[in-house]
Amino acid sequence: MNQAISAELAVSNQDVWELDRQYVFHSWSVQGALNPMVIAGGSGCRLWDFDGNEYLDFSSQLVNTNIGHQHPKVIAAIQQQAAELATIAPATANLARGEAAKRIVARAPDNFNKVFFTNAGADANENAMRMARLFTGRDKILSGYRSYHGNTGSAIVATGDFRRVPNEYARGHVHFFHPYLYRSEFSAGTEAEECASALKHLRRMIECEGPQSIAAILMESIPGTAGILTPPEGYLKGVRALCDEFGIVLILDEVMAGFGRTGSWFAFEQFGVVPDLITFAKGVNSGYVPAGGVLISDPIAAYFNDHFFPGGLTYSGHPLAMAAIVATLDAMEEEGVVENAAKIGKGVLGEGLKALAAKHPIIGEVRGSGVFWALELVSNKETRQPMDAATMAEIKSTLVKSGLLPFVVENRIHVVPPCIITEEEVTQGLAILDSVLSVFDSRCE
Repeated sequence: MNQAISAELAVSNQDVWELDRQYVFHSWSVQGALNPMVIAGGSGCRLWDFDGNEYLDFSSQLVNTNIGHQHPKVIAAIQQQAAELATIAPATANLARGEAAKRIVARAPDNFNKVFFTNAGADANENAMRMARLFTGRDKILSGYRSYHGNTGSAIVATGDFRRVPNEYARGHVHFFHPYLYRSEFSAGTEAEECASALKHLRRMIECEGPQSIAAILMESIPGTAGILTPPEGYLKGVRALCDEFGIVLILDEVMAGFGRTGSWFAFEQFGVVPDLITFAKGVNSGYVPAGGVLISDPIAAYFNDHFFPGGLTYSGHPLAMAAIVATLDAMEEEGVVENAAKIGKGVLGEGLKALAAKHPIIGEVRGSGVFWALELVSNKETRQPMDAATMAEIKSTLVKSGLLPFVVENRIHVVPPCIITEEEVTQGLAILDSVLSVFDSRCE
């Protein structure tokens, strides 16, 4: 490394913090109120800063480092690809791209044989919606109010939460309510009632919007950022049936839930459904190099054999990202990473979180599978009043000071460690959660 450059490199948390605040503009933020955490390096499920503080990563960053930090096989693959061919246009045929697509297809349902590569999950959803509109000749996209599909033009409007409101520039988007028994929109008392009411609600939305106008229903198999809302038995099958009845394309967003996160390669496998389009990103290569994509079912892929597809990206199928996908999926297979996520979820993590819920009045509900869980915190167990934002900020800060990196959204702690996490690491993380929540239990009436 050039010595002049090396001498200027930051060597303390304060140096990095000042560099960031002077030059970096952050997402989803009021810039003047920022106090970003400084990270220097990582390995496996652990991260550390320049001042020697170490953290157990229970967030997988943005729920994407499924294979953990700095996996040696993935790092080596990126280095080797960089030495051979660092970049190439997407119109070319590239070995790494072909091998990556082959491996993704091998884990998809039988009627999926083509992959369109993007740079992330947002543009994966953009292009899936584009494909559905062209294939059906229809315009409208139905998606959930409790959802997140990305921050590009149509993806953010398809998103249901508050972030879409200042960004509603795309056309043809309609929202509906997913099932969520703990905070039922349908006054349901059981999972079966919630499922039936949610499907009735969706049918009426389709009827009222006009089935002939609806190109696709876009859903996360398990809504992630919205609260890890595992659908009740029969719900996704019911949505699939409605799509079949009305000729609507079913797009399942597996950006967060896919590639081992729920204890299977794809979350939808656990619900006995097959969509028409599958979007992915994050865990496909743990975010080591930005990548996403759309898995395309055979009928839709065949349509574009003689119809022009008006979409593309300069970095679609970027060689470094593709090499990272190949190495990640191979390592996950060889090391039983998906099986580990399933085992951990059914065992020490799932049981441990349920034990915490039984112990701490502040926990209103625990839900999840694999290494994809949420603790919903409340200030009143009877009324289910969500815990206030100030207390949640205190809880997050205390967890970090205790050496645990959480993923906190609204009144929830999402417990989403890397899929490689060990039982010992889970036990350590649960102990920190237990200790910190004990301090705040008094905030719950």
